[in-house]
Amino acid sequence: MNTIKTKILFALTLFIILMSCKAQTLPLNTSFLDIPNGAYVKDTNNELNPYVGIYKTSFNGNEVTLFITKQEHKLEESSQKNYYMDALVIKYIVKNSSGIILQDTQNNNLNIAALYSIDIDSVENTINFVYTGTNCNVGFGGIKLKKINPTQISWEYRPNDITTTADKCPPTLDTTIYLPETKDLIFTKQ
Repeated sequence: MNTIKTKILFALTLFIILMSCKAQTLPLNTSFLDIPNGAYVKDTNNELNPYVGIYKTSFNGNEVTLFITKQEHKLEESSQKNYYMDALVIKYIVKNSSGIILQDTQNNNLNIAALYSIDIDSVENTINFVYTGTNCNVGFGGIKLKKINPTQISWEYRPNDITTTADKCPPTLDTTIYLPETKDLIFTKQ
């Protein structure tokens, strides 16, 4: 009789554990307020995949190349909670008209110039990104991408106030924002 009770208790415990793990996986459009600590915000509908690739554009005489990849289980840390999420990560190269590289983040493994998706806006049909900015967080702000067709995306970048952060930066560091500060800029997939 005890072995039957033990087996039932074990099965019930296992069931509860499995159900609680399943409850921790949430879809991409889950509000930050609704994400519990330790949860996994998963790209269950493959909404990020169409954005993956290499895209180029020209803006104010510079060539901008975006390298967009999908990172699964990216750790998102905040003062309120930590959780994992599937995200798009953007590395980029900006070259001037002579082909000289002004900024290259391809091999950047630091949190400087980090650019990654934070949520999907299903009303505007855009993916929202946070940009940590470069030296002294100059250029910190938000970026929106919208898929126009299979080969083109629209870009919008709005940096936060740069004068206060640039003023606190040592004069030897480059505080130029090289990313295009504009709306409706079209990037074409390569």
